[in-house]
Amino acid sequence: MFDNSSKNFSFVGKFKIFATISIILCTIGLTGVILTFFGVPAFNFDIDFAGGVTMEFELGTEVTRQVQDDIAKIFKDVAGVSANVTTSGNSGTSVLVKTVEIESETREELFDKIAEKFGEDKVELLSSEYVSASVGNDLKRSALLSTLIACALILVYITIRFEFRSGIAAIICLLHDVLIMLAFLIISRLPVNMTFIAAALTIVGYSINATIVVFDRIRENRKLQRGRGDFAACVDESIWQSMRRSIGTTITTLLPVILIIIFGVTSVRIFALPLMVGIIAGGYSSTCIAGPLWNKFKGDEA
Repeated sequence: MFDNSSKNFSFVGKFKIFATISIILCTIGLTGVILTFFGVPAFNFDIDFAGGVTMEFELGTEVTRQVQDDIAKIFKDVAGVSANVTTSGNSGTSVLVKTVEIESETREELFDKIAEKFGEDKVELLSSEYVSASVGNDLKRSALLSTLIACALILVYITIRFEFRSGIAAIICLLHDVLIMLAFLIISRLPVNMTFIAAALTIVGYSINATIVVFDRIRENRKLQRGRGDFAACVDESIWQSMRRSIGTTITTLLPVILIIIFGVTSVRIFALPLMVGIIAGGYSSTCIAGPLWNKFKGDEA
C-alpha cells in the first residue's frame, strides 16, 4: 500500500547509522553514570547534590569578571576553599557564591572581608543556605526515583495505547534523550542540580509527546493496511507524514529557549542549555529512532 520509491531516504533503512550515532553519544552519559556509582566524579555536582554553602551578596556595584575573581580570592584566602561565583538577579550588582561547607564564624569573616573590599555601606548578605552531604544524597535518590517512576508510568500508558514493544521503544528513546543531556553536562562541566532534574523531566514529557505523534500515525496507517503489508514501509511513510509537525514543534520550542540562553542570567542559562540539548535529542529520537526501533522489535511480524 505504501510506496517509498518516490522518497530517496528511508529512516528504517538508515536505522543502523542512527543507532550508531546514538550509541556513541549515550555511551558518554552512561559511562559518567557508572563512574559516579563507583565514586569517580564524572559530573560537576552542585551543592544540591554534593552539599555545601550558597551565599548571595548585594555589592552595590556592577559585577564584572574582575569582581568575581576578587570574591573568589577572598574565599580562598579566608576559608581556604574554592568558590564558584556567578552574577545573580536582574540588577547585575549581586553575586551568588557556591562552595563547600564552611563554619558560620568563617562565613561572618568572609562577609566582613567582602564588605571591606566593596564598601560596608553597599554590601548586603541577601541569603545564606547550607545543604549537608546527606541531604544531597537523599536528593540524588529522589531524583532517580522520580525519573524511574515517570518511565514506568509512560511504559504502562504506551503499552495500553499501542503495544508493549512500542512502549519499550519509547522508554529507550526517553533514556536516550536523558543520557545525551548527561553527556552534554560531562563535556560542558555545567553543574548538575535540581534545575537539571527539572529540565530532564521536562524533556521526558516533551519526548514522549513527540514519539506518540509518530506512533499514532503508524497505528492509523497500519489500520489502513488492515494489519497486513510491509510494516517498515508503513513506519517510513508515517515518519514522513509527521515530519512537518515534528520540525515545526522542535523549532518553535527551541526559539524561546535560545533567547533565554542569549539574554537570560547565568542561573537561567544553566537550566536552558541542557534543555536545548534535550529538545534536539528528543526531536531526533522521535523521528529517527522510535519508529525504526519499533519495527526492529517486531522482527518477522513486520
